[in-house]
Amino acid sequence: GSFLMKITLIGKPGCHLCDDALATMKEIVSQTHIDVEWEVLSILEDDDLKNRYSEEIPVIKINDQVHDIFRVDPERFRKALLLDIG
Repeated sequence: GSFLMKITLIGKPGCHLCDDALATMKEIVSQTHIDVEWEVLSILEDDDLKNRYSEEIPVIKINDQVHDIFRVDPERFRKALLLDIG
């Protein structure tokens, strides 16, 4: 498929902030009808991610650029989505 953007959430299982962030993002994406590729990575499965991000999860990336950490600001996220597609 031709996805317009990739959204990555770096977190770990049982992380409530991560679950909240994902739910918020999915809700916003569903309202924008943008075609998104989701990637959810766990720091427990990747030492490199763990070393870089363990103090910051969840880390949200849009097209591999860090967008936010700890929580999603819905307005900022929505703007970033719409901005990225022109």
